[in-house]
Amino acid sequence: MGVSTFAGKTALVTGASRGIGRATAERLAEAGALVAVHYGHNEQAAADTVAAIKAKGGSAFTLRAELGVPGDTDTLWQEYDRQILDHAPSADVDILVNNAGITPRGHIEETTPELFAEAFAVNVQAPFFLTQAGLKRLRDGGRIINVSSGATRIALTDIIAYGMTKGALDTLTLTLAKELGPRGITVNSVAPGIIDTDLNAGWLRGNAEAQDAAAQLSALGRVGTPEDVADVIAFLASDAARWITGQVVDATGGSQL
Repeated sequence: MGVSTFAGKTALVTGASRGIGRATAERLAEAGALVAVHYGHNEQAAADTVAAIKAKGGSAFTLRAELGVPGDTDTLWQEYDRQILDHAPSADVDILVNNAGITPRGHIEETTPELFAEAFAVNVQAPFFLTQAGLKRLRDGGRIINVSSGATRIALTDIIAYGMTKGALDTLTLTLAKELGPRGITVNSVAPGIIDTDLNAGWLRGNAEAQDAAAQLSALGRVGTPEDVADVIAFLASDAARWITGQVVDATGGSQL
């Protein structure tokens, strides 16, 4: 994939201050895109992402909006509109990556209505209405990529609510692909497995036994990195993936085959 793959294009990546979101923002920027780096709380981490992008000659700016709360979609797009013309000749978006999400843990008997509602507010409702409001900004021939999870095909009983939210996101992918096909917009999901991110740091990093167990789940014998997933997202955002839409691309490294 050449360095000018996304030259002249604008991408918005939610949850881009850390982990898969940050790796995706850096990957798209490296290939020439202007990237709106969305974050919910960690302003310094988002600023670090933008600094890393600019250090390599890329273009990016931060965008703050807490997701899963009333008015979240309006807040995000208003902030985008306030800044975008300082960085690009138009407010159009070419690539939307719905990556931000939370992973509530708990078996069914441990899942409270509050936890369940929060998971769906952040992981399903936010990307649904963010995309709805973004359709008038999204250029024909654009890309929407939703970050799903291997939990939609692997039964993980301790994150049941999380898995349900990602199943809903995959349904959004399928349906939007049909809806937006006439505009040449492709819509796909990417489903990571266990990835070495800050989200998993508490139980994965510094724990050799956990690392080994997680690695053995993959056919490739290792734990995934944010860059492994970011490259798949970048492929789906590129013209090389123009004939792929409505799909869930498994990026688990062949977990539990």
